[in-house]
Amino acid sequence: MGNNAQSHGGAAHGTVKEYIVGLILSIVLTAIPFAVVMNGGVSSGLTLVLILLCAIAQVFVQLVFFLHMNTSSEQIWNTTSAVFIVLIVAIVVLGSIWIMQHLNHNMLMGH
Repeated sequence: MGNNAQSHGGAAHGTVKEYIVGLILSIVLTAIPFAVVMNGGVSSGLTLVLILLCAIAQVFVQLVFFLHMNTSSEQIWNTTSAVFIVLIVAIVVLGSIWIMQHLNHNMLMGH
């Protein structure tokens, strides 16, 4: 251990600048929907779309700036597992919504 090389177990580390940019983007992406909801000057449909877009952008900011996920060869397994998790969660959520919608429709009286 004569050299000063430190092993971080393959974990990616960012610079302070990357963390600050990620923090600022996270704050902005949280403040925008909060301000829209508190002011109430926008239609409910547009408010919902804005909240969803900011939430999706927030996820990408967290993945890139804090979890350091990118398309490099060292990160391919992390990226692959993240895509798999998103796919599974989407199937579960959309399948649950679909099932509940059909249960609601089939349980109505007079049908």
